[in-house]
Amino acid sequence: MAERSLRGMRIGANSLESDVGVAFVEHREVQYVCENGHTFNVTLTLDAEAPAKWKCKCGADAVLVGGGGTEEDTPQKPARTHWDMLLERRSEDELKVLLDERLELLRAGKLYKRHF
Repeated sequence: MAERSLRGMRIGANSLESDVGVAFVEHREVQYVCENGHTFNVTLTLDAEAPAKWKCKCGADAVLVGGGGTEEDTPQKPARTHWDMLLERRSEDELKVLLDERLELLRAGKLYKRHF
């Protein structure tokens, strides 16, 4: 078996791809300082706007050095529950009728019982 081993490149050791024809995007670094004194850089493309706040690795909010940036204080939409989405499709009266129909079928033994 040993005499029939594969010869050549090791699997996964080297990549066959090259950097020829690859155009890298121009980028810039912006600096943030958090409340705890941590300073860190974030790499962004040239056309991207830097946010005014960024989360530090310690969990505190960091502020863009030099000010500026875009504010992201857009109002958050409240989370939609399953009940909210159900009420978008049917009224409560329709749901009561459906529930009564299903309960009647269940009590008559016409629905299959699930075995878990």
